[in-house]
Amino acid sequence: MKLPYAEPYRIKAVEAIKPSTRRQREKWIKEAHYNLFNLASEHVFIDLLTDSGTGSMTDNQWAAIMTGDESYAGAKSYYALKETIQKIFGFEYFIPTHQGRAAENVLFSALVKEGDIVPGNSHFDTTKGHIESRKATAIDCTIDAAKDTQLEIPFKGEVDVEKLRAVFERYPKERIPFCVLTITNNSAGGQPVSMKNIRETSELCHSYGIPLLLDSARFAENAYFIKKREAGYGSKTIKQITREMYSYADMMTMSAKKDGIVNMGGFIALNSKEVFEVAKRFCISYEGFITYGGMAGRDMNALAVGLDENTEFEPLDARMRQVAYLGKLLDRYGVPYQRPAGGHAIFIDAKKCLPNVPKEHFAAQTLAIELYLEAGIRGCEIGSILADRDPVTRENRYSDLELLRLAIPRRVYTDNHMAVIAAAMKNVMARAKNITTGYRIVEEAPILRHFTVKLEKIEE
Repeated sequence: MKLPYAEPYRIKAVEAIKPSTRRQREKWIKEAHYNLFNLASEHVFIDLLTDSGTGSMTDNQWAAIMTGDESYAGAKSYYALKETIQKIFGFEYFIPTHQGRAAENVLFSALVKEGDIVPGNSHFDTTKGHIESRKATAIDCTIDAAKDTQLEIPFKGEVDVEKLRAVFERYPKERIPFCVLTITNNSAGGQPVSMKNIRETSELCHSYGIPLLLDSARFAENAYFIKKREAGYGSKTIKQITREMYSYADMMTMSAKKDGIVNMGGFIALNSKEVFEVAKRFCISYEGFITYGGMAGRDMNALAVGLDENTEFEPLDARMRQVAYLGKLLDRYGVPYQRPAGGHAIFIDAKKCLPNVPKEHFAAQTLAIELYLEAGIRGCEIGSILADRDPVTRENRYSDLELLRLAIPRRVYTDNHMAVIAAAMKNVMARAKNITTGYRIVEEAPILRHFTVKLEKIEE
């Protein structure tokens, strides 16, 4: 008989997690003002809030930490990471930062000014926040198919090239500092972008004299999907596919806490010496000297190893199999989610799960709270709370997609945990028709409100 699949690793350390009672969870979520970000981690049984910085590092990464060079300037760890980035992505210049949003802050400080237009495919929250905080405008050019969660196509996170062309035709290029292409497209449900679309987007940008920036938190997962789903790439390695993806780009930002599989870190990489010279001044002001930025030497060492290891097929394949397995369990229970299963998470369609909750009551947040109350599982709302208010009118921007993201940390949970998640969602679905109210905002920050928002339950 054919042998069943087994993960290509074995576990060396474990961390205890403790279940809780529903009464305890009701108390804790109320004390957290119904914001799952405010929960103490010890009050969470299965934590799917994010896959950022929550993965398990390998023995080689832990070993690399022990040899980190903490010199303020010119550390060996900096040069090791620089060499790895040049080898994998092909960019000449590199600036380390403490995480992805710091990379955006440094680079956008150099490039984005008031009145600018930044088109892209479903800008993630921090990306949009950094654009709008500079009184610039983010324009979403994602394909319309991404709005239909039940439509199953292989590359659902792509840029609509004609939408992007319309933006380029409408605004002078002096107002468009770059186009941002996020791979994979997190806000659209962890959906990948094909090599064809990356190439076509690049060609269009360059024909108008506009640089292409790749938002690269989950670039390796995107390369995996290209290998599995796009004709002509099945025999290529992840590293070969990655190098081609970045041959079409002018620069990149990365939250290394995802596909670099480190607890903290990020970077900017690019080919323009002119932009590098401007950006490094902001790095020194905001992050630190240019050969450490916001990172310790030990973390740069761990990241260099993580980037190399996670651009191999086997660890990516194990991860995708687990995400897909959760999707299959949810299919069995009739739970609707953004199809096909994403690279790093399952994005449950809250509008379909809770059809009786008005949009003003924030269905995705309501579903997230219900799942926590059911089993102590913490997810993340990717919907109208995250969408923030319109920066001009200050009206709520109600999202076309109300999604509950269940982001699966790398090499942390077993398939038994996936079974618990699916069963808990089945139980929530069983009472979904009786859930007719959600939550209202009582306190919020002017930007990136979802991290600290305070809510109250709307009583019937």
